[in-house]
Amino acid sequence: MPRRSTGNVSIQVLRDRLRLVWSHGGKRYFIYLGLADDPIGRRMAESKARIIEADMMTGNFDPTLKKYKEEYKVADRITVVDLFAKFMAWKEKRLYARTMDKYKACHRHIRQFFATRAAVSIGEKDVEKFRREYLVSQQPDTVKTYIGYLKACWQWAIVQDILTENPWSEVVVKVPPKQKPQPLYRDEVVKVMEAFRRHRYYGYYADFVEFLLGTGMRIGEAIGLRWCHVSEDCKRVWIGEVISRGGIRKETKTNRDRTLVMTSRLQALLQRRKAEAKGELVFPAPKGGPLDDHNFRNRAWRAVLASAGIPYRKPYITRSTMISHALAQGINPVEVAELTGHEVEILYKNYAGFIDATPKLPELWE
Repeated sequence: MPRRSTGNVSIQVLRDRLRLVWSHGGKRYFIYLGLADDPIGRRMAESKARIIEADMMTGNFDPTLKKYKEEYKVADRITVVDLFAKFMAWKEKRLYARTMDKYKACHRHIRQFFATRAAVSIGEKDVEKFRREYLVSQQPDTVKTYIGYLKACWQWAIVQDILTENPWSEVVVKVPPKQKPQPLYRDEVVKVMEAFRRHRYYGYYADFVEFLLGTGMRIGEAIGLRWCHVSEDCKRVWIGEVISRGGIRKETKTNRDRTLVMTSRLQALLQRRKAEAKGELVFPAPKGGPLDDHNFRNRAWRAVLASAGIPYRKPYITRSTMISHALAQGINPVEVAELTGHEVEILYKNYAGFIDATPKLPELWE
């Protein structure tokens, strides 16, 4: 809505929130109301503007603005814990459940460290103390992640007119380089599959694991795969959604879909499962419904790798295994990125060691 004036007090919109602006006694004044720019917010802003105008006309104007800010001083009341909870509620609609688990862990640490401290009272000394103390008990990359969340939380609060400064904006956490988990070697892939196929309790998951290794799909994508996404002959698979923890269907991580053409081995695997399918999911849990990735990792995956004598890596290693072997076999990185739903830049960053980046002149006479 356009700028609107109520007598001498103007109602303005800043970042979708209302504020009042006026001049009195040669001085410019602002009040950030934190109200949405909608009919209700406008009516409340106009009411506040009339009170200020009346006070200026009658000589009762309060230059400290305390009289007019009282009901809007959210920052004076909201604690760090409550502010981060509001930020989490705002982020929840935009993030996967696995990522939200990290926010919840951060929230627990915030509650322990800041207790009932008001968000507005947090300064650079508090921030530095948080960084220093948590570097003693947590890994540097975890502390860096938590501080990143807090920095984003404060920035969000500024946009919402809850706070005016961000004490987290300059803090830096140096993370030493860490060796990435080694993808499974070809012989390890064979051992893993043999161990799953013959395992007394967890053989049920063998097809699921082979499909992950063969396609490089994200685990949530494979868990959410439905038969309606598979072509009639099981040759093509459409990937456009995932099932996150809690059984919620969402778009893929990059918000893009893709179609994979199955190898003859994977096509036969899908055809066999389709003939026995009892529901819409290609890889349901043993008792039906979506697989629980936590349960799969902590019970089946961990136990089977141990029985095969293979050093533990998280199940996500199936994805990097497929990618690294594809690149090592000379498949174009752009094609691999298309197969896996990666950004090409991320692929180069994480898998550069498997890419033959030596430029070669083209052969024009062969």
